[in-house]
Amino acid sequence: MSTSTPASQSCQTLTDWLCYIEQSHPIHQIELGLDRVLQVAQRADLQHLPGRSILIGGTNGKGTTARCLEQLLLAQGYSVGVYSSPHLLHFNERLRINGADVADELWLSGFAFVEQLRADIALTYFEFTTLVAFYLLRQQQCDFCLIEVGLGGRLDATNIISPDISVITTVDLDHQDWLGDTREAIGFEKAGIFRPGKTAVIGELEPPATVLTQAEKLGCNTVVVNQQYSYQQETNHWHWRGQHNQLEALPYPAMPVQNAACALAILEQLNCLPVAEKTVAVLSTLTLAGRMQWLQQSPAIIVDVAHNPQSARYLAQQLQSLKPRFSKVVALVGMLKDKDISQTLAPLTSLFDQWHLVSLAGVRGAPAQQLVRSLPDTVSDVTLHDDVLTAFNHVSSTLETDQLLVVFGSFFTVSAVLADHQEAR
Repeated sequence: MSTSTPASQSCQTLTDWLCYIEQSHPIHQIELGLDRVLQVAQRADLQHLPGRSILIGGTNGKGTTARCLEQLLLAQGYSVGVYSSPHLLHFNERLRINGADVADELWLSGFAFVEQLRADIALTYFEFTTLVAFYLLRQQQCDFCLIEVGLGGRLDATNIISPDISVITTVDLDHQDWLGDTREAIGFEKAGIFRPGKTAVIGELEPPATVLTQAEKLGCNTVVVNQQYSYQQETNHWHWRGQHNQLEALPYPAMPVQNAACALAILEQLNCLPVAEKTVAVLSTLTLAGRMQWLQQSPAIIVDVAHNPQSARYLAQQLQSLKPRFSKVVALVGMLKDKDISQTLAPLTSLFDQWHLVSLAGVRGAPAQQLVRSLPDTVSDVTLHDDVLTAFNHVSSTLETDQLLVVFGSFFTVSAVLADHQEAR
């Protein structure tokens, strides 16, 4: 029997539904645990996804690994569904079917179904949207379902499924309030997505002992980088070696090679590794919005969602090679206050000639004053701004043709700039 409230019955658009679930349980209020979401899922068997499912966890690299997998599978003619979060511009981005964001009308049908299904069980924003995505994936009957973990792993709503392969891309400090303040503690939470006797692919270069111990305890078929597979980087290309296959002279994708190598290891375990020609073709054009994304070339603007120490170190590596090409490299950064701001900014401080620090709105947003306190005294050219767009419009209008602006620090920061850039075009 339905107990839908008049508020939900009046939802006519996707915006209506998102407002309704946001008001019911604000998106920033996190409640980890599987009891609620599993209870609702079992009423319609939503925890059993079609085809073969891959559950992808990790501190960084989930989105790029999933994107690489998706494109390599599509190139072979498979149908593929990808569930990810958060989105950058539009909520629809959270579910892709065969490379296309799911349209509003399908989301509407899914929200209405889950609202009826849950009856009197309260769900968080993420639990609700995850169940809607699983409902839509079951309807589409994809050959492969690629599911990104939202937070941690063990208690994340996505962990109600029974994946054929579980993946940990990287392990580093992030979300310490929820997952623990050491890599060992965070690794334990992420290893909660492993399943007894199933395959566990580990792309982290230095996996915490807790990850390996959990895989061994469950009797997993464990596939670890630099053990069961490896990759070697050269100046203009890289090579990959698996347990039964090898690929030579691969082009560098616009994402960490570590994640592309992990994706290839997953495909080998699925017996779906594409031929060399298809792999080269996919990698040479592989991109993901918000990850080292060039908005324009002259003056140059890059956006990147780096928001924790590990992703900032990768950004720093990329900027090391780019910096000599420009007369000035400018930072525009806005972050959430629950991030490790000082350790995130530390690897980047020597790479920027000028800093523009912005305040992010909302209960989690860090004020610009908090960011400036996290920079060392050696950083002198710093300007504070009240919001992202004011800062971006100011900085971009003053850039000279041989200068580079890098926007980073949060999905919120990057999404604001991407939306403004898209509107201007």
